[in-house]
Amino acid sequence: MGYVAIKGGEDAIANANELVEFYRIKARTKPIELAQILGQFRLLIDKIMGEGSLYAPEHAALVLKQNEGDVFESAFMLRAYRATLQRRYYSEKLATREMFVRRRISSAFREIPGGQILGPTRDYSQRLLDARLVTETMGDIDAFLGEFEAKLDRSSLHGVPTLSKVIDLLQSEGLLREVEADTNRRVVDITREAVKFPAPRSAALQMLARAETGGIMSLAYSAQRGFGSAHATVGELRVGEVPVRVRDARGRVRLIGRIRVTEAEMISKIKTQKKDPVPYLSLGYGLCFGQNETKAISMGILDRTMRSGGDAPCQTQEFVLYHTEGIESYGFTNHLKLPHYVTFQSGLNNLRQAVERKEKNRGNLGFGSKPAPQKINQPAS
Repeated sequence: MGYVAIKGGEDAIANANELVEFYRIKARTKPIELAQILGQFRLLIDKIMGEGSLYAPEHAALVLKQNEGDVFESAFMLRAYRATLQRRYYSEKLATREMFVRRRISSAFREIPGGQILGPTRDYSQRLLDARLVTETMGDIDAFLGEFEAKLDRSSLHGVPTLSKVIDLLQSEGLLREVEADTNRRVVDITREAVKFPAPRSAALQMLARAETGGIMSLAYSAQRGFGSAHATVGELRVGEVPVRVRDARGRVRLIGRIRVTEAEMISKIKTQKKDPVPYLSLGYGLCFGQNETKAISMGILDRTMRSGGDAPCQTQEFVLYHTEGIESYGFTNHLKLPHYVTFQSGLNNLRQAVERKEKNRGNLGFGSKPAPQKINQPAS
């Protein structure tokens, strides 16, 4: 593939960057503080961190402001920044059973140990425009927070217990098991080594965790509509903070902090076969940064479909993992805006020669010929 330099070179690029900055601030509105983005756009921050593959809320807020709310460009920039950072440690396995749960639901059971915890969600709200936000002031915010605090009975607050998993109920009855044994249980770091197909489950889940939410949602939706036959049920969906631990140079395990994650365990019924006529259930798993329930659920569905076998797109591991990689898709699609003069002119010349040969053959056979089309003169690059 051939590219040529843009006329004007560095000066033209500098002018383009200045225009971007001009359009960002030309309205002369009050600059948005990073604290405002962090406080009021938490779900967007979580999405950018997930697709950018870096848990850094302040940096996600910065690139979001810098890119005028463009999620793709922000995730692209955050991942590029991530590539410059030094890799010092690998964390120990996250223990999601230790999660400080802020939201926990199950669609499989009405009553679960510890109870359903609705937490922060818009699932049960009416999708109506709230015109009050147009004139919202700090006084409105303070009034709401004051009323909210007044409703709390702090004397009844107690320690948060460790909640068992809903899937423990099914496993205790022998109803939930793996469809096939995963022979390759090595943990693969896809940022350090090229992915080879069939990829081990660790690599597939890591790629899904970094994937574009809309991309994996569309493929998961196709599975539920019959292309993949995986109409899963939410066994348990959790949102909360989990501890992150690393092992230092002396072999000691150290707690370095907590991160917010969303975990989804999706239960699917497995079709019975002659060799195993007893029906059973299997699990699809999803876990991602922040509160992104759509992504975690879609991950769980695709985790199951990619291991079920079949020819549907959602069942083909290579198709799913390559075509839901948002940064790669974004970069390749937008690279088409770069100059392709050389390759296009080469193809155009070949096409002209083919047309001339065809017209020449028509003339030799006595059918007459059409006048040659006028060529478009291209300016020198």
